[in-house]
Amino acid sequence: MISVLTRLFGFHNLALAEDVVQDAFCQALEVWKFRGPPDDPSAWLMAVAKRRAIDVLRRERTARTFGPELGRLAESEWTLVPAVEQQFAPHAIQDDLLRMMFSCCDPRLKEEAQVALILHILCGFSVGEVAAALVARHAAIEKRLTRAKKLLAGSKRLFEVANARDVAGRLPIVQRALYLLFNEGYHGASAKSVVRGELCREAIRLTSLLQQNPAADTPATRALRALMCLHAARLPARLDAGGDLQPLAGQDRGRWDRELLAEGQRWLERSATGPEISDYHVEAAIAWAHGSARSAEDTDWARIVALYDQLMAIRPSPVVALNRAIAIAQLEGPERGLAEIRAIAGPGKLASYPFHPAAMGELELRCGRTDEAREHFQQAKALARNASERRFFEQRIGACGAAAG
Repeated sequence: MISVLTRLFGFHNLALAEDVVQDAFCQALEVWKFRGPPDDPSAWLMAVAKRRAIDVLRRERTARTFGPELGRLAESEWTLVPAVEQQFAPHAIQDDLLRMMFSCCDPRLKEEAQVALILHILCGFSVGEVAAALVARHAAIEKRLTRAKKLLAGSKRLFEVANARDVAGRLPIVQRALYLLFNEGYHGASAKSVVRGELCREAIRLTSLLQQNPAADTPATRALRALMCLHAARLPARLDAGGDLQPLAGQDRGRWDRELLAEGQRWLERSATGPEISDYHVEAAIAWAHGSARSAEDTDWARIVALYDQLMAIRPSPVVALNRAIAIAQLEGPERGLAEIRAIAGPGKLASYPFHPAAMGELELRCGRTDEAREHFQQAKALARNASERRFFEQRIGACGAAAG
């Protein structure tokens, strides 16, 4: 809705587009409360936004300028409504969505601001959710978004996706934003739920839309889609019937979505073209190593450690280093894994990540040091971001007591 309205109103009226969208949702809250939700909520919201847009254009067409695409069509009642109707056609909506992705990746903005804009404007993240996804302070993200919107206000029109060279220049940031969107759904920092399947589905949908542009349908984009499908296949087993978090080793693999696993494998194979190996290729290969194993015991940990070594060479980070250390522990034993965790460079970035102390707790427990393990799990519980994570860490604290007894 924001993408379509921004094309109509112009980027300099982004705040107006956001207000119209907010009005549509407020009207939905009022109407649906009494009538119930419609059969197609998305179409209902789009229709309300379209009517509201026409009202705004009628009222303010002499007081302000709008998007270049609208031009003189807004001056006459005979051309205004058909022009707006055309912009709300399904094919136009998808085109505007793709253009908005790339518009947010203006090279005048720093990468962090570009990603923040996509997550906030295009994907509907709150400022707090953007801050959590980017591991940044709420106030810093709020300022970053305000500055970015102000800069883009001078653009007036959305980015054109017809130029392959321009698309290629902005593509890595778009890919990164969609990757973060999926991660926020799969194991993000939401206070409400540890798993948000709707965000994962939205990330897959937007990645599919991205592939419709020939210049964006690159091996890295295909690998990104493979990664999303392979992880999404495990979503049905990430929580048990009571809503409690299940670690990979304890998941019921019979609940994994075999169709998504097969789709992920197909996209991984289709990504194997060209000389470049991206971090998405390597992460997808790791996900496939897990997804193709019949059981946790059958997992090829040597292969996974080698892939993490490759990932650290392409895109090193404390979180990648932590996952690599866990894989090494599975291959060479818990003491070796603990040593790798303690050797992680820049551990401060993991200070608020609950699965950092949790990983140390698991390995200490495997070493038989229950007191140390309990202390780590208590630290993890204090950092838990939602009730499901807290219950999971409480269970691990209980396991320490049982092992000690």
